[in-house]
Amino acid sequence: MKHLSLRFFFLVWVGMVSSCTTPATYSAPGTVRIRWARDPENLDPLVVSNTSAYEVINLTHCSLLMGREEAHDFVPWLAEAFPSVERLSDSLLLVSYRIRPEATWDNGAPVLAQDVALTLKVMNCPGLPTEMDQAMFGFIRDIRLDTADSRRFTLVCAGQSPEHIRSSGDFSILPEYILDPGRQLRTVSLTAMRQQPVQAAVQALARRYQRLRLARHPENLPGCGPYRLSAWQSGRYLTLHRKPKWWADVLSAPPAQLQAYPTTLTYQVIPDAATATLALRRNEVDIYGLMPAAEFTRLQQSAEDRKRLAFYTADSYEFLTAGFNVRRPVFQDAATRKALCFLFDVPALIKATQQGAAIPSAGLISPRVADYYNDSLPLPVFSPTQTVGLLRQAGWQRQADGRWQRKVAKGAPQVLRFGVSYRAGEPAFETAALQFRAAAAAIGIEAELRPTEQAVLSRQLQAGETDMCIRNYSGNPFSYDFTALLHSRGIGASNTMQFSSAVTDRLIEQITSTEDKQKKKLLLRKFQRVMAQEVPFSVLYFQKYRVGASRAVGRVPVSGLKPGYEAARIRPMEAPL
Repeated sequence: MKHLSLRFFFLVWVGMVSSCTTPATYSAPGTVRIRWARDPENLDPLVVSNTSAYEVINLTHCSLLMGREEAHDFVPWLAEAFPSVERLSDSLLLVSYRIRPEATWDNGAPVLAQDVALTLKVMNCPGLPTEMDQAMFGFIRDIRLDTADSRRFTLVCAGQSPEHIRSSGDFSILPEYILDPGRQLRTVSLTAMRQQPVQAAVQALARRYQRLRLARHPENLPGCGPYRLSAWQSGRYLTLHRKPKWWADVLSAPPAQLQAYPTTLTYQVIPDAATATLALRRNEVDIYGLMPAAEFTRLQQSAEDRKRLAFYTADSYEFLTAGFNVRRPVFQDAATRKALCFLFDVPALIKATQQGAAIPSAGLISPRVADYYNDSLPLPVFSPTQTVGLLRQAGWQRQADGRWQRKVAKGAPQVLRFGVSYRAGEPAFETAALQFRAAAAAIGIEAELRPTEQAVLSRQLQAGETDMCIRNYSGNPFSYDFTALLHSRGIGASNTMQFSSAVTDRLIEQITSTEDKQKKKLLLRKFQRVMAQEVPFSVLYFQKYRVGASRAVGRVPVSGLKPGYEAARIRPMEAPL
């Protein structure tokens, strides 16, 4: 199960229900209708990058392991059991899996170790968009197949990080019979995939994958998950149908990760929050996840709405940040970055955007995780006076016209002027940006607000074209591997702040390599302290997830992980059990 811990982009535009949904006042038996704020845009398993796309991928594909919040760990999904581990020398980790014997593809063929091998080769195939997978799974150096058991295999992993054990099972397994029907890649090792010159079989794989046009036609590469795509009209709706005979149906007591009850999941794209609320009240959708606090509270206060709607909350691992592109000249020093963080009034933001229901934090680990949260660090405070003092320490001087400048070794003086980017139409982001701009303007700092359509913003972030950006990050309670987000190896992929330092790189590596809980606790607290000094971004608060749902669908399993609910485990009252 791919998680959103490091991929976090959003999109909103304003529209009317009539332009975004197919009007309906009832739900067919076994059907659950869910509101999405954003279209998936791209359903290629290699490039999935938004919440909607992840939800589809995790319903149509399976990975070896799945993160379960209640377990605070990964649990077996496609794998028969949690993997066994052997440490080889000081630099290699052998992680051994066996695939569940019940697991099959849609054509009835068993899911085998060769499918895992082919998937890894796709993730290392020149000519395909594998940058994100390389950043996240590049530690997997080879795969060894068991000659006596076609379902058993061992992953050879660089380093001995315990985090690698769990991450090694967190990618969707793809079918060999579609991507390499002639089995030509079986003779090509994983290490040979990127060797120059590129082998003919590798080039053929890239062409075959590209011809599938998976971004818009994921049905060309069916997964071994319980659902298949049946309809998709971009920007309006997407429908998944449960497979009549899914392999996990033969299990007498399937665990939570292998439960799939709704016969149909229909997702309706309604970007505007108020319009989505109206659709829920009109019985045009059954589930409204990630509901804004104001809408949630308004419905809860309505006696009429309480009769037919149920309301759920879950403490999440998602946090709002103000991040800096540290490659920009004005943001290259930590003192300037830290100074600007004092211009956010976090309690006022929480009151205005979260109805007071959010948790301020001193860092990127939730205060709820008491073992690892560094409670010795101060919470963010609003203090323009401290901003002015720190700016002066950083060499900035306020000019007669009120603006800030500082001299540089060569060229014209720097002017403290920059843009603040955020997803257009998102109230929480916009409120934070407006608050920051007002506080900055009061002391002569020029901050230009740049609300941006999400697809464009995503490209700008990847290209390093933003200055300051207000956005959310999503974490999880199972992993504390910050490599993709804050390590130098993540630059060009998930590390869109372009931040790196030898100290933080080393700390990240130490955190991921230790199994000693006390040592990890000390390392994580030190890491948070160093990040508070370097300030590539400022964490403002951790939010709650809110779900509004029609009582007709029964109880909704909610989660602190995105999207805030478990669609496959909803048991519609009309559905046969």
